[in-house]
Amino acid sequence: MRVALIHEWFVNYAGSERVVEQMLKCFPQADLFCVVDFLRPEERGFLMDKPTKTTFVQRLPMARHNHRKYLPLMPLAIEQHNLSGYDIVISSSHAVAKGVIVGPDQLHICMCYSPMRYAWDLQHQYLAESNLTRGLKGSLARWSLHKLRLWDTRTANGVDQFIAISNYIGRRIDKAYRRDSTVIYPPVDVTRFKLGIERKPVYFTASRMVPYKRMPMIVEAFQQLPDRELVVIGDGPDFERCRAVAGANVQLLGWQPTDVLLKWMQQAQAFIFAAEEDFGIAPLEAQACGTPVIAFARGAALETIRGYPGEGRTGVFFNEQTPQAIAESVREFEQVRHQIDSQDCRANAVRFSPERFRDEFSQFVLAQWAAFCQRSGRPIN
Repeated sequence: MRVALIHEWFVNYAGSERVVEQMLKCFPQADLFCVVDFLRPEERGFLMDKPTKTTFVQRLPMARHNHRKYLPLMPLAIEQHNLSGYDIVISSSHAVAKGVIVGPDQLHICMCYSPMRYAWDLQHQYLAESNLTRGLKGSLARWSLHKLRLWDTRTANGVDQFIAISNYIGRRIDKAYRRDSTVIYPPVDVTRFKLGIERKPVYFTASRMVPYKRMPMIVEAFQQLPDRELVVIGDGPDFERCRAVAGANVQLLGWQPTDVLLKWMQQAQAFIFAAEEDFGIAPLEAQACGTPVIAFARGAALETIRGYPGEGRTGVFFNEQTPQAIAESVREFEQVRHQIDSQDCRANAVRFSPERFRDEFSQFVLAQWAAFCQRSGRPIN
């Protein structure tokens, strides 16, 4: 089988890139395509040091640091890749990767992290956070997102099978494209996150400090909990907002290396997570350390955290994104934490291991290829 694997952009090693890493372990013969690739040579190990084929966006001014500003050009760019020589096309997509052009004798499987959030149900939140709700720039942004939605809907027709990273994203795919999907949860490297032995009387949270993560809200909640301590790791645009609402019982550590992050995850009483996430790796890393999670009861957290009374419980939920709701959930957690076992937290996280992902993903692709060949009357090679 000739396999092409296409991803939006390679600029760091984050959640979707970890999925690509495991896809390549399933299909090491795959050729790689993307819009832009600005990885340094020493960062390419997760890609098996394979070369990538990029687009004209790679050569545009300031693309290295501002590639996202060229989003309106990316549909055109992605369509320029000639994939006609491949049997199977796998798109790893949260924006434009699924828009590659394929023919009737090619199987296209899309690993969809989400339909473009800023073009669909989160458009108004994106425009507000970007100060694009009015004026000429706002009008241009709305028009661009309108055109992106039309293109995004059309290109969904070129996908034979969608894989969703959660049931939550499966519902988004159905709403945006009116297509069914199969859920295969992303891989979480639980082996790096060992069970904690010694607990400290502190709560912990860690994230990029961008608006939808609601980090200032978590910090503000501890104004209502002056006798509890919160440790915060992360940096980003909302860091100063966190500093402005932090009391004496909150430690803002900024960016920290993985070993420091791991130490606090292993020692904290609970990990606090306030975002509405498509999947959410950090809560699973905390559970791999045996640490319960206090989470917002929306998005994929409802699939990755067992937050209601019963056997194998791994945390508690709060139903509103407010400081008051978080503070109440901390108090609730303290009432029920004797019901939560660290081994149950660990066992829940292990369900999302890389080995499980590789098994499910490779079996899905091969089964779809066999069915595709049978329908088209071609031999399975």
